[in-house]
Amino acid sequence: MTTEDRGAAGPYTEYDNLPVLHAREVSLPLLHPYGTVAVGGRYVTPGGGRLTIRKAGTHFQITLDHLGCPAQLTEEKNALFKRLALAAEGHCLHAGCRHHLADAGAMLRSFQLRTGSIDLTAFVRAALAVELGDERPVDRLLQDTEALVGPVRRADPHSEDGPAGVG
Repeated sequence: MTTEDRGAAGPYTEYDNLPVLHAREVSLPLLHPYGTVAVGGRYVTPGGGRLTIRKAGTHFQITLDHLGCPAQLTEEKNALFKRLALAAEGHCLHAGCRHHLADAGAMLRSFQLRTGSIDLTAFVRAALAVELGDERPVDRLLQDTEALVGPVRRADPHSEDGPAGVG
């Protein structure tokens, strides 16, 4: 474990061959791709992200940041994370609530997952699979959502299909 100073942001520590973590993040548990997921938890993911899960009313708020990890900021992974968000968003549209895909330069990803829709553990495992380069869990969740609620908007507004909505 090595420590580096990044000025006002504070000291960062290299942790188990993952991107550097802030000193207060070193004690976060490493989330195993097949491990349990707790609401109210904060984890370090296998791909070097920081995952936070909170319950807010009828939704789970899931935030995944990949600050300082260029391997997680590729166009392919950005597209997969947007598809994952669409899977969750389809359930929200079906239930009458509306959430926008949150994306702050692809470094901070925020998902609204309606309780009683996609299983929380399955959703988190799909996000971890994207980090590790596997798109199959995202495809399955999106197919399951579309089978239940109909077509959802495509992440690419320039696609040949054009945007579709769930009503």
